[in-house]
Amino acid sequence: MGLRLSQIATRTGDSGTTGLGDNTRVSKNSLRVHAMGDVDELNSHIGVLLCEDMPGAVRHVLVEIQHQLFNLGGELSIPGFELLKADAVLALDQALAEHNAELPRLQEFILPAGTRAAAQAHVCRTVARRAERAVVALGNEEALKDTPRHYLNRLSDLMFVLSRVLNRYRTDGSVGDDVYWKSERMAKIAAE
Repeated sequence: MGLRLSQIATRTGDSGTTGLGDNTRVSKNSLRVHAMGDVDELNSHIGVLLCEDMPGAVRHVLVEIQHQLFNLGGELSIPGFELLKADAVLALDQALAEHNAELPRLQEFILPAGTRAAAQAHVCRTVARRAERAVVALGNEEALKDTPRHYLNRLSDLMFVLSRVLNRYRTDGSVGDDVYWKSERMAKIAAE
């Protein structure tokens, strides 16, 4: 791998194009490059989240997700290639079920806030949704496997659940909570 990355500044992109994994060149503004960039940004945001203190089980899931997102980026960079497998989606489903089972049922909408780790998980959630939209847009123009779309959809759901887990996590043994939206309509309903 080191030999492949021995020259970082190639200047081949100065014309506004970039090379894909199959050696074709496309516009840096193409749908494929947007999808690749959104997946890369999501992976970077998860890297920032991993700088925070968190339960070991959450850390393990996030590290595995980073590897799968790298697979997804590789798949997007080579049209017609498959790197992201269906079992990666099943792993997200399992993590969703496991972590959601620990949480109280939501009665209200929550804000993307709380601890710094939870807030960063919400950033990851929203970037995952953007990456999903980019993959859907690309799939509307070119043939794509279903797994990338399914993976990003589940991942955004998991990041929501993990934000709730991270809002409750405290190293001192206390328990935190979500930050609830103060809806005037909901307040009126509760007062009646």
